[in-house]
Amino acid sequence: MKFEFYHGLPAQARKIREDVFVKEQGFLEEFDSDDTRAVHILAFDGSQAIATCRFFRQENYYLIGRIAVLKDYRGKGVGREMLEYAEKRIVQLGGKEIRIHAQQSAEEFYKKLDFISMNVYDYEQDCRHVWMRKSLF
Repeated sequence: MKFEFYHGLPAQARKIREDVFVKEQGFLEEFDSDDTRAVHILAFDGSQAIATCRFFRQENYYLIGRIAVLKDYRGKGVGREMLEYAEKRIVQLGGKEIRIHAQQSAEEFYKKLDFISMNVYDYEQDCRHVWMRKSLF
């Protein structure tokens, strides 16, 4: 698996997010102004884009979000590898902390990757989310 990063939302990332968040999960408001300021990461299996995420600086931390893996590649470590790649990029930029706004159903996945719940729960488009953080030092 290889990773590439982009400034600006690449078409392959848009397609993956549409497939996962809009078609599979029913989110209607998937794209926002943060897409223009974020660094976007694509994971590739050969030449096929299979996963994406984005990150950007927010106050004194980096926010990683829109983590999406195509259905056929879930459960194979793709999400974990992509987050590890994002963490390395953030460390290179001087980042000391990452936060995510995760769907509550994915909370255990992030805990296995050393994210800690901030015990702040809210809803995004009728889906319960939790704020989580991870120190990078």
